[in-house]
Amino acid sequence: MFEISAVYCEYQQNPIGIGVTKPRLGWKLHSDERAVIQTAYEIEIAAESDFASILWQSGRVNSEQSTHVEQDSFVAESCKRYYYRVRAWNQNGDETAWSAVAFWEMGLLSPDEWLGDWIAAPLAMLPIEAEPSPLMRRSFELTGKVKEARVYATALGIYELELNGQRVGDSYFAPGWTSYNHTLQTQTYDVTDLLKLGGNAIGASLGNGWYKGNLAWGNQRCVYGDRLALLLQMHIVYEDGREEVIVSDTKWKAAVSPIQFSEIYHGETYDARLEQEGWTTAAYEDNAKEWQTVEVVQHEKHMLRPQANEPVRKQERLKPIALITTPKGETVLDFGQNMVGWVQFAVKGEAGSEVALLHAEVLDQEGNFYTENLRAAKQMIRYVLKGGESETYEPRFTFQGFRYVQLIGFPETESIKLDDFTGVVLHSDMEETGEFQCSEPLVNQLQHNIKWGLKGNFLDVPTDCPQRDERLGWTGDAQMFIQTASYLSNVAPFFTKWLRDVEADQAEDGGVPFVVPQVLGENDMSSAAWGDAAVICPWTLYICYGDKRILEEQYDSMQAWVSYIQRQGENEFLWNTGFHFGDWLGLDAKSGDYVGATDRDFIATAFYAYSVSIVQKTAAVLNKEADAKRYSELYDNIVAALREEFVTGAGRLAVPTQTAQVLALMFGLLDEGAEKRAIAKLTELIEQSKDHLTTGFVGTPYLNHVLSAFGKNDVAYRLLLQQTYPSWLYPVTKGATTIWEHWDGIKEDGSFWSKDMNSFNHYAYGAIGDWMYRTVAGIQTVEDAPGYKRIVIAPLPGEGLTWAEGKIETVYGSVSSKWSKSEEGHFTLDVTIPSNTTAEIRLPGAESGMKVTESGGLLAESAGITSAAETEAGVTIQAGSGSYRFAW
Repeated sequence: MFEISAVYCEYQQNPIGIGVTKPRLGWKLHSDERAVIQTAYEIEIAAESDFASILWQSGRVNSEQSTHVEQDSFVAESCKRYYYRVRAWNQNGDETAWSAVAFWEMGLLSPDEWLGDWIAAPLAMLPIEAEPSPLMRRSFELTGKVKEARVYATALGIYELELNGQRVGDSYFAPGWTSYNHTLQTQTYDVTDLLKLGGNAIGASLGNGWYKGNLAWGNQRCVYGDRLALLLQMHIVYEDGREEVIVSDTKWKAAVSPIQFSEIYHGETYDARLEQEGWTTAAYEDNAKEWQTVEVVQHEKHMLRPQANEPVRKQERLKPIALITTPKGETVLDFGQNMVGWVQFAVKGEAGSEVALLHAEVLDQEGNFYTENLRAAKQMIRYVLKGGESETYEPRFTFQGFRYVQLIGFPETESIKLDDFTGVVLHSDMEETGEFQCSEPLVNQLQHNIKWGLKGNFLDVPTDCPQRDERLGWTGDAQMFIQTASYLSNVAPFFTKWLRDVEADQAEDGGVPFVVPQVLGENDMSSAAWGDAAVICPWTLYICYGDKRILEEQYDSMQAWVSYIQRQGENEFLWNTGFHFGDWLGLDAKSGDYVGATDRDFIATAFYAYSVSIVQKTAAVLNKEADAKRYSELYDNIVAALREEFVTGAGRLAVPTQTAQVLALMFGLLDEGAEKRAIAKLTELIEQSKDHLTTGFVGTPYLNHVLSAFGKNDVAYRLLLQQTYPSWLYPVTKGATTIWEHWDGIKEDGSFWSKDMNSFNHYAYGAIGDWMYRTVAGIQTVEDAPGYKRIVIAPLPGEGLTWAEGKIETVYGSVSSKWSKSEEGHFTLDVTIPSNTTAEIRLPGAESGMKVTESGGLLAESAGITSAAETEAGVTIQAGSGSYRFAW
């Protein structure tokens, strides 16, 4: 069997409304034979699904490429749907059947194609300072049977659409959060099945969202604008070939919504008495007093771009596990999981009565409801009943970070039914790709917490936390976690969109903001390890997905960042000026200081060297030879300057902290002699801390990588499995279900580290997940064949685990690695390698002369294995695709 098991376009299956004029196609191959490599492919693109009229065909192309395949001579047009299919050949001459037919559909590609006006509720109805959300509607007649229809829409604010009484699409918080002055994403909806002959009606509701609502701290509002507005057009094609376009204009009317208040941080207030049943149906008659003609507002369209990332969607539903009466008498639901989304609930009562839900992550030391760590964020849902039968409600334009929910105004506790409440989990709809588990349950819970940290903070932008008055796209957190995120989920579209905003918000001098989108002010820019996200993130996407286009798109931004650093201070090879977060939250900080003890100039220069090395490699990938040479020379000069400044004549790093040793070793900044002293010093510092880390945001992501790479894997495992503070497992022993911002967010006695900055869903320290996949499970890709075209399976078992398993769904297919060891010291390693890839498999602990079998047979006779070399480092096997079991 040799077949195409899946096809995709721009990472997605059958995407609608994309904005790439030369979409890249990819496919996954499956075979029941080993060592299968594609040798050729053929692609056909057609206007119809039956391929009666072929628009473009590649012919047979002799190539192994099966990912990111661009049709150079084919250019897609706005609003059109294209069908495609693929077939492939392997080295044995086998040919697949044509793949299942798939499609992609374009959005509106040019701002000039938007025919409608920006429309808003009249100021007389909703003044700028007003809190309620507006409704907008329009009725229209259809004069024939509809063949197909699309709605293209966006908003200043966030919006939802209804058509003939039905919700349009399944996305939330559209158009998402971007650097609105530079980019505003637009959405495409297939509404063919929602239209009918005769009377129809379409409606929209708008919320403040990130555009007009509160952002960051200090009650900052209206960062991007002060009026909510809608832009929409509907393209209708009749069966008889006629076309009609309905746009946002003064034929629309507006009214006040039952949503009387909605804010991302503070929650939502809904008065069900103000509901207007059937307001998006043709039969509804809009009252002249309640419904007034909209106003056209002037706003640019040049920033409009079709959506690049997956939208936010409902992902899971959780039922509460307990109803608690706290010592203070509060009625509290426990959902058993710190989550992000909202609560859907049912309630019955008299008209005008009100219920409220407050949301929190933890209970305090006495077991009472605790919200002080939310700072100014209220996280409150208020609902005013219309009366009568049981009423069901869920918010629309807000989200909360919570495990616990306090109920206010509900019936007596004994009358409350847990089934009336459902936690709805929302996040960007990224495909889950990674799994990890091992013999230690606490580590499995840590992995669970890492995954839920991603779920909670990847809501359209990579936020630092999802609960308090912040929820911002901190660049440092993003670059620290992106490698781990790339194991857990397909984050390529998510970060592609965000990196475009990084470039958009980058200052003219190349400085990169602390947060993207930038909402903190022009002076909050350009800290080392934070601004480096502009370089580290694109390179990581390239390595993990083989996506060369992301390097092409971001190359100017990457260059601008390192040029910015080069212009700082008197010495262009050292970065020793300006503000830096340093080793943020490092435990070796002076009392009362958030910044660890590691010299900030050293951190800045180390990351300067690291970013320049990445830009040098990027230039080489993009065949920019002159640039590559220039950056290679710059890198050498930076390393020389760093050694002169921070390494003593005896070869000792002059910054005696865990983080300093880690960065110098991870980034390759020392000569061989100094490396030996640095790893010895790091080991000594860890021993002095009794097998505990003291690193902060900067050092922690690399700590275990360095230990394992420099022969101290046993120390890395002791750090992983450490259960006392500070450690990754300490929060797990305290019942954590997500990653904490502080190692001791909750202290041993149940008190809190702080009330000002104490998030219990803060993914940065979850970067240990990268080491768990890459070193414990041993799944790696390589720079010279990125995206898992060539795979390295190199697990490094350690004391404390008897087995571990990792899986990742790559752009080529599934890769897995599972090892186990018996009490007698026997090892087994199970490996799966997808078709059209090859692997280097390093058997941990297998020594020269040791008997190794594969699936019970002789290693040398196993199909798919091209070589098995015995070296001082052990046994290394070169293999093709397939599933293998090694034992020794």
